[in-house]
Amino acid sequence: MQTNLNQQLETMPARRQEQLLAFDRLLTIMDELREQCPWDRKQTMDSLRHLTIEETYELSDAILEKDLPEIRKELGDVMLHLVFYARIASEPQSGATFDIADVLNGVCDKLIARHPHIYGDAVADTEEKVKQNWEQLKLKEGNKSVLAGVPGSLPALVKAMRIQEKARGAGFDWEEKQQVWEKVEEEMQEFKAEFNAETDEKIDAERAEKEFGDVLFSLVNYARFIDINPETALERTNKKFIRRFQYLEEQARKNGKQLKDMTLDEMEVYWQEAKQFV
Repeated sequence: MQTNLNQQLETMPARRQEQLLAFDRLLTIMDELREQCPWDRKQTMDSLRHLTIEETYELSDAILEKDLPEIRKELGDVMLHLVFYARIASEPQSGATFDIADVLNGVCDKLIARHPHIYGDAVADTEEKVKQNWEQLKLKEGNKSVLAGVPGSLPALVKAMRIQEKARGAGFDWEEKQQVWEKVEEEMQEFKAEFNAETDEKIDAERAEKEFGDVLFSLVNYARFIDINPETALERTNKKFIRRFQYLEEQARKNGKQLKDMTLDEMEVYWQEAKQFV
């Protein structure tokens, strides 16, 4: 067995050998930390969970900023967490359920099974057909619904996008973008008719929330239909607002002012300046 592995390594390109050695180095360090470091010994899957979520968001931020050095760093942090979970699962106190080899072989087997147009005789010559095949294969594997794979804990905006993508994979979608936009306008008109901002009439908060949710869902649907990721779009706007607001704060300080003492008209001057620079 060892001879076969050595032979395989020798026939691999030099860079692939370096990649495998780097991965082996990480596994070795993980073993050493788990056995010798008090903090690492104490960790469980539950204790790592919130840290993994944080690392994932940090990676997401780096991707949005197109900061390649930071992406490289954050990928390493995420990789460490993946290796950490597998190491914990391999230990006797966890039941020695699986290790990193099981994880990697499992995802490899899934990728091969889900790509019969590459590893079998199926035909899928468009991205849309690949997605449809993917969802149908998941149903054959035991999923009772094409929506079963959408995590319940996803943020609502991301979840809306994934729900709609999966429904599309099952063939349930609009045919033309104009139809989708008409739905957006319909939902917005319903919301306006129910909760006209021009009046002081008391609003039924529960009903308003429901109707507003319909407006957002329809906007997400249109964004998806024209290949805009709504989560990314909103986050870019968040970042833009932060930069401009911080410019406003900085300029106010330079002029010896505090926002709480300024009028909206005074703040608007700085805001319009910010739009020119950030």
